[in-house]
Amino acid sequence: MAFMPVTDSMFLFVESREHPMHVGGLQLFQKPEGADGEYLRNLREDMLKRTELGPLFRRHPANPVNTFGYLAWAEDDDVDLDYHFRHSALPQPGRVRELLELTSRWHSILLDRHRPLWEIHLVEGMRDGRFAMYSKIHHALMDGVSALRHFQGTLSPDADDLDCPPPWGTRRTAPEKPAQARSALGTARDSLGQLATLAPAALKIANEAFREHTLTLPTQAPKTMFNVPIGGARRFAAQSWPLARIRAIATDAGTSRNDVVLAMCSGALRDYLIEQSALPDDPLIAMVPVSMRRQTEGGQASGNRIGGVLCNLGTDRSDPAARLAAVHRSMRDAKRIFKELTPVQALLLSALNVAPLGLSTVPGLVANTKPPFNLVISNVPGPRQEMYWNGAKLDGVYPASVLLDGQALNLTVTSNGDNLDFGITGCRQSVPHLQRLLLHLDTALTELEVATR
Repeated sequence: MAFMPVTDSMFLFVESREHPMHVGGLQLFQKPEGADGEYLRNLREDMLKRTELGPLFRRHPANPVNTFGYLAWAEDDDVDLDYHFRHSALPQPGRVRELLELTSRWHSILLDRHRPLWEIHLVEGMRDGRFAMYSKIHHALMDGVSALRHFQGTLSPDADDLDCPPPWGTRRTAPEKPAQARSALGTARDSLGQLATLAPAALKIANEAFREHTLTLPTQAPKTMFNVPIGGARRFAAQSWPLARIRAIATDAGTSRNDVVLAMCSGALRDYLIEQSALPDDPLIAMVPVSMRRQTEGGQASGNRIGGVLCNLGTDRSDPAARLAAVHRSMRDAKRIFKELTPVQALLLSALNVAPLGLSTVPGLVANTKPPFNLVISNVPGPRQEMYWNGAKLDGVYPASVLLDGQALNLTVTSNGDNLDFGITGCRQSVPHLQRLLLHLDTALTELEVATR
């Protein structure tokens, strides 16, 4: 058995039927030229022969039926790949609509804790000839950044490369040079030095928040229709937009591309809430996750190392340029504070922003208190060039995320070559007509183009 870090065990501890704690993703592929009707069946059979799995894909809680299961991992020596890697077909007429509905159902179902905590569904029957793959893995094993990095590690930029590993495998690489060992005394000395600076860092953060009014804190979000207790059923929507359009707006406005993405989301949320007669007077606040990993960490990094900053989305402003400016100021100030803090201080500031989520399961709390923020909007780096999986061209990468009480909606974006791919996850009962957000995102992007020319 392997010890389970507290940060990972919490994702198992808070999981319930209403709160599945897995991250997922929907990928779309174009079949290679000349692929026949047996292509997917043969592909799956070839993948099932690849029985080498890393420890991560063998793990399940050591004692799934009691609290001791939150303390240690057990590893299966004989994983039933036929259970974990499934072959499905869409109902007719095989549109993206049917694919998204099927994905919504799969994303609503808990993973079996008596087995390794992952599933992959290979999907055929799309009327345009493409095929899809939906995968999910428990957040206790991987966060969204880790999952996307792992997926990218199975792809190739070469269309003729037919030796790509299965989704549970990795490419064989030379072992990394071990990091230089450090003495326990040296590590302790550095930790104490970091902790000694927490008090002045706290004063600085308080000054920015309460005197300078430049830092958004988890006390400023209004109550919205998204900040309610949720059920276990999910809806999932997905769409891509050309990265060139976002890049042009960022250049014209003098902002980052992530600012433009947040402003797109802001405009879409404003229009959606107006449509629902539910737009609050105060601006929505988004929690924007940031990776706490070092740049030197490899692509197969696992676990959970996510912090977060809070962003004022400016949804109280009707002018798209004004919303973009509000987003830019809010993110600029948050990033500036982060850069001025040590890693330990930055981690604690992230904890201040994210910690209220851990209290969302307390009965009655969500219904009777203001939310710390209104929703999570993530931007996760994806493939930067055209990629293939065993000859099949990757068309889209759409992340599906976790929802908690008080957080009925999540928007996650990833880059994919020349596109930005949006995945929207919502509570089925709390966020009606979720697919309308796709239309509003398109409208918001067009409005930003006009406003920044």
